[in-house]
Amino acid sequence: MRKSTRSVSRTAASSLAVAALALVGFQATGQTASAATTAATAKASSVATCTTANTKVTVSPVSRPINHLLLKATNTGTKPCYAYSAPFLRAGADAQAPLAWVDESTPQSVLMLEPGGTAYAGISTYSPDGEGGSQVKTLGVLFTDRNGNATATEKSVRLPGGGVFFNSAAAVTYWQDNAADALVW
Repeated sequence: MRKSTRSVSRTAASSLAVAALALVGFQATGQTASAATTAATAKASSVATCTTANTKVTVSPVSRPINHLLLKATNTGTKPCYAYSAPFLRAGADAQAPLAWVDESTPQSVLMLEPGGTAYAGISTYSPDGEGGSQVKTLGVLFTDRNGNATATEKSVRLPGGGVFFNSAAAVTYWQDNAADALVW
């Protein structure tokens, strides 16, 4: 009888040892996951939001499609920045509302611009279906924060050719990682 008690004791001890190792492994995995989460959070906090303070904005004409402009935003800062959603654009000093965003142009993820990196947005200036309109000499550009709100400072950019005609059908795409995608809409 004593033999079976020892056998049970060894089995129980062996089971306890396995359970203890599993618990240590589980705790170590939890600590590793926690460390990875902390590292990811630290990296994310080191990425700024693109604004007019850390990004150079230019606008240029394009040959195709007609009635379009290309807006470029180049990160001039020392750390990466996120170009969220689409820019808020004000066509002319008298504009009372920003241009509409082209919802179909929403990218799969937020663009992160490394220092020197560029994001692109296509601007459709007018369509025969639009109403009214006027010749505009400047474009007010505001970036978007992670919550979809406009950032604080507007950058005024002179439009090419002394001015461009805009009407009610004018719209802007979401930020894209290349000019070709920005000009599809």
